[in-house]
Amino acid sequence: MMKANPHHGKLPRPDPPETGIWSQFLHRTRALFSVLRTGRRMAWATLAPLTVAATDARPPVGAPSLEIPIDCQVGVECFVQNFVDVDPSPDYLDFSCGHLSYDGHKGTDFRLPDLPSMHHGVIVRAAAPGVIRAVRDGMPDISVRDADPESIKGREAGNAVAIRHAQGWETQYSHMRKGSVSVKPGQKVLAGDKLGLVGLSGQTEFPHLHFAVRHDGKPIDPFSGLPMGRGCGDTDNALWSQAAASQLSYLATGLLGNGFTDAIPKAEQARAGKHSHATLPGDAPLIIYWVDVFGTQTGDVQRMRLSAPDGTVLASAEQVLDRTQAQRFSYIGKRLRAPSWPPGTYRAEYTLSRRQDGKTETVVRGSRRVEVLPE
Repeated sequence: MMKANPHHGKLPRPDPPETGIWSQFLHRTRALFSVLRTGRRMAWATLAPLTVAATDARPPVGAPSLEIPIDCQVGVECFVQNFVDVDPSPDYLDFSCGHLSYDGHKGTDFRLPDLPSMHHGVIVRAAAPGVIRAVRDGMPDISVRDADPESIKGREAGNAVAIRHAQGWETQYSHMRKGSVSVKPGQKVLAGDKLGLVGLSGQTEFPHLHFAVRHDGKPIDPFSGLPMGRGCGDTDNALWSQAAASQLSYLATGLLGNGFTDAIPKAEQARAGKHSHATLPGDAPLIIYWVDVFGTQTGDVQRMRLSAPDGTVLASAEQVLDRTQAQRFSYIGKRLRAPSWPPGTYRAEYTLSRRQDGKTETVVRGSRRVEVLPE
């Protein structure tokens, strides 16, 4: 049940559905049809990024200085999966003119790599001092793929907290873990105070904190300090404190996880921690290495290799990616063709390379080992 200060109403409705790759497909399709209707041809890869006009580069006054609202090492233990969409067209851009967003996204998504990380407990903290305006708790931690749509209708933000700051500013913390909200309406908080834990409640398909900033009810991008839709490339008025900004380096692409298993893995299962084995039996029907990456781009080259204890390459794959994806799950493997596998240490490597600024760079690198036990 919603608990809120009656003078301020309910928690605002959250962003449009967070459906990852499917969401990106939909809004790209809408934009493509828009281009076709006007008779123009436009390549996605050559779409010129918006820039901020000087007359638009004035942030609202009285902005709070924001600290990181999640208790994890950003870029290592958690990742920014989506930023505010600063492009007013049906396409999408983040503050850096990159593509870590989706059409109409109004906040910053601090993502955990998997469900075990969520179950371990990652604290959500107040980004600035203020007064709790509204809270909601009691919604289950379940992916939107498995939830009854009616059960989250009107409560898409899931378990959430809204904090009122001075001069019309507000921050909201959404998709928190059931039973973890530890503040009440009217309570004063300081920057860094615990609000609850990161969860999987509401309209989301992965555990994360959706952090939203508003001024007089309008979405603000904390990485630019400007209202949503003002274009990219201007970070002079970012709202983050110096300490926070030093920990928020832009990471366009990253490794969420990788591991070994003895069965064909599904992405949802791997993200739930069900395909990360340190050892495998000698008679395992398969040896499979999987990788989960966010922010892959068209033209990236993905390479995977699986090797036996003696160095023999059991499986390898190289692929030029034909589309940009919010997240990409891949695997390679080998089927058992003998009574058992040779015991020992099996190794796997993954690289993702990208051509940028006239040169090819490895933007993601991963590796794992697994011990196959003797029969």
